[in-house]
Amino acid sequence: MEHHHKLSMIKTRYYLFLALSIFLLGACGEKKNKVEPEKQENPNVLFIAVDDLNNMLGVLDGHSGTKTPNIDRLAARGVVFSDAHCQAPLCGPSRASLMTGLRPSTTGIYGMIDDNKIRSENPSTKDIIMLPEYFKQNGYHTMGIGKLFHSHAPDGIFEESGGRVKGFGPLPEERFVWDGYGSSDRENYGKTSTDWGAFPEADSLMPDHRSVDWAKARMNKKYDKPFFIGVGFLRVHVPLYVPQKWFDLHPLDSIRTMPYRADDLNDVPPVALQINDLPMMPSTDWAIESGEWPKIIQAYLACISFVDHEIGRLLDALENSEHADNTVIVLWSDHGYRLGEKGTFAKHALWNTATKTPLLFAAPNLPNGKIIDQPAELLSIYPTLLELCGLPAYDRNEGKSLVPLMKGEGVAPSIAITTFGMNNHTVKSERFRYIRYEDGGEEFYDHRNDPNEFMNQAKNPKYSEEIRRLKEYLPEDNAAWDANSSYTFQPYFVAQKARTSGSEEKVVNGIGAPQ
Repeated sequence: MEHHHKLSMIKTRYYLFLALSIFLLGACGEKKNKVEPEKQENPNVLFIAVDDLNNMLGVLDGHSGTKTPNIDRLAARGVVFSDAHCQAPLCGPSRASLMTGLRPSTTGIYGMIDDNKIRSENPSTKDIIMLPEYFKQNGYHTMGIGKLFHSHAPDGIFEESGGRVKGFGPLPEERFVWDGYGSSDRENYGKTSTDWGAFPEADSLMPDHRSVDWAKARMNKKYDKPFFIGVGFLRVHVPLYVPQKWFDLHPLDSIRTMPYRADDLNDVPPVALQINDLPMMPSTDWAIESGEWPKIIQAYLACISFVDHEIGRLLDALENSEHADNTVIVLWSDHGYRLGEKGTFAKHALWNTATKTPLLFAAPNLPNGKIIDQPAELLSIYPTLLELCGLPAYDRNEGKSLVPLMKGEGVAPSIAITTFGMNNHTVKSERFRYIRYEDGGEEFYDHRNDPNEFMNQAKNPKYSEEIRRLKEYLPEDNAAWDANSSYTFQPYFVAQKARTSGSEEKVVNGIGAPQ
C-alpha cells in the first residue's frame, strides 16, 4: 500500500513536470516563432550632378555618335526622362532652385548667388531646408564633393565635404583657339572660359577623377545609418579640355553639326535677342567660316565620354560595395547646352536646346530600362528622392514627385516651366513650347512639325487655344531680384535688375560671372 502511494506520488510529479515543460517549451517556441515587424532601413542616395550636359546620351540621342556606355547601363537599370527641363538655363539659379525646392519666380534668384547667401533675408529662403539638410535631419550621414550648388555647397551643409577645386582647370599656358572675349565690348560683357582642345595628358590630373576617388573611398565604408553622397562633376562645362584619348573616340570625319538657319532669329521678340546677345561666345556663323564647328562638337563629345567614364568608376565602386542593392541613384545636369543652335555656343536661353537636360533615376523599387517622354522638371528631384527613400514629404517643395509616373500609376499630362530673369518664362508641354517675355513678347513652337523651333507660331490663329492653355501655367507671382543674386555677364540682366529692383551693378574688370 505504501509502495503504491509512493508510485502514485512519483507519477503525479512526473505528469506535473511534463505539463510544465510542455507549457514552457510552448511559450518559448511562441516567442521564438513570433514575427517581429522588421525595421525598414531607408536606402542610401548617390546624387550625381554633371555640369552643362545636354541630352547627347547614347540611350537618347540618335544623331551625334555620342559614346556613353556607363550612363546607358545606369539607364538600363532605371528610368530616364527624355524631356526633362531645368528651372533656369544658368547654373547658379538652376541649382539654387533644385536644392531649395523653390522656383526662381518664388525666390527672385534669377542670377548667380553665393552658396552661403541663398538662405538670407529673402523671405522665401531664409528658413528653407535644403535638400541635403533634409536628409541629414532625417537620420542620414551626408557627404559631398565637387560642384553641387553653384560653387560647391553652403558652409556646413555636409557632414563630410570634399570641397571643390576652384575654376574649371587644369589649364594650358595659353588658350588653344578662343580668347574668351570674342567681339564683345569688354566693359559691358564678361569673359567666357570657352575654348577647346586636348589637355591635360592624363585623367588623373582632372579634378573630376579625384572627386570619384574621394567618393569611392567613402562608399567602401560601413555606416550605422543610411548615407547621402553627392558628386558634382565639372565637365562638360567649358573649357572643353580633356585628354587626347577621349577625342580619339570621336574622329572629326564622324562629326555632324546641328540644324541651323542663319535667319532663325528674325521672328523672335526683342527681349529674346537681348538675352541671346552673347558676343563673347563663338557665333555659329564664325564657327562655319573658321571650320571650327565640328571641332567644338568633337570636344564636347570628348568631354561627355570622359565624364561617362568617371561615372562608370563611381557605379563600379557602388556595385562592388555592400550598398549596391540599397541605394537610390539620381543623375542630372543643371541645364542643356547649345552647340550652334540659334546662333551660338552657350546655354543662356529659353529655347529647347538650352532648357532640356538629362534626368535619370535608378532605385530598387523602380522599373528597369524605362524611358518617359512626358515633360519633367528638375524641381521634382527633391520630392522624388524623399518618396523613394521613404521620408516624409517636405511641404515647402514646389515640385511634384515623379514616383507615380515612373511606376506607371498614371498622372495628368505634365508641363515644365523654365525662367530666365524676372518675368521671362517658358512652358513646355509634350508637343508645344510657349515663351512669354517681360514685355509681353511671345514665341510658340509646335515640336511635332518643327522640332528645331525654327518657326515662331505665336501669331498663328491655328494655335490660339493651345497658347491660351499654356499661358495658364505661367507663374502668377514674380519676385523681385534677390539682393544677393545678380548676373553681370552681359547687359540685359544688369539692366533688368536695375529697372525692377532699383539696384545698379556692372561688370567688374571685364570678368563678370564665371562661365
